[in-house]
Amino acid sequence: MAKVTVTLDADLVIEVMLLSGTKNPQDAVELIVRDYLARGRRTEARTGGAEDPNRVREAEPPRQEG
Repeated sequence: MAKVTVTLDADLVIEVMLLSGTKNPQDAVELIVRDYLARGRRTEARTGGAEDPNRVREAEPPRQEG
């Protein structure tokens, strides 16, 4: 896997480290990014993908019986 170097503000990294509970800034940022991606996949699995035609279609009102 390719590696990328990103420069971030120290305050931002410290906040990320506190949220993730890690002592290594690189690990903290990686955990946050992985969690963000996983949440996006879970949301897409629940709501459907952007190309899903039923996603934006309005639901039909329930039919009355009787």
